[in-house]
Amino acid sequence: MGDVIKVVIADDHQVVLDGFMARLQMEPEIEVIGTASNGLEAVEVAKRLMPDVVLMDVSMPIMNGIEATSLIREENPEAKVLMLTMHDNREYIMKVMQVGAVGYMLKEISAEKMVQAIKTVNQGSTYFCESVTQTLFSQEVTPAAKQPNPLSRREEAVLKLVAQGHSSKKVAALLDISYRTVETHRQNIKHKLDLHSTAELATYAVEHGLVN
Repeated sequence: MGDVIKVVIADDHQVVLDGFMARLQMEPEIEVIGTASNGLEAVEVAKRLMPDVVLMDVSMPIMNGIEATSLIREENPEAKVLMLTMHDNREYIMKVMQVGAVGYMLKEISAEKMVQAIKTVNQGSTYFCESVTQTLFSQEVTPAAKQPNPLSRREEAVLKLVAQGHSSKKVAALLDISYRTVETHRQNIKHKLDLHSTAELATYAVEHGLVN
């Protein structure tokens, strides 16, 4: 049972909450250990139960999901927060990445994709559903893209794949280099950019137009 992924779901609509729970209760590798109906409650539940993954609605009363995510990450940096929303909005996506969320999904996501997302972020990668990826990577890059880029070509290639949600093992296979080399590149990238998490790397890649 040690491999079971402990999940907390935060959403202010009971019907949505019940629907997500029904989906996940079918999965032997996932256990819903708590729920919350607003951001403040989500922070309290996450602090008490220490989940592996939090499914967090963006728009909630008392405290929104973005503020709640920031607080949860301060209390429990190991918790992986997946944002759930009806809004395929680039500004929202950038905000949630900046506060430490590691994924962003629309509520219409299929049960299979939701399970995949939970497992993906639990393993340390990022997850963005297809429509969100299109929203992020199809629009014009910000002025930050014009700033000098301290990364080498190889580091850019590694960062691009990491930002797209690939694990180091997958990056190694795609670039035909060793896993250890990928990990070295990741550490060098973090050092050069003064970044500390996969979510921050993804944010940088988007803001600087490294992901097309």
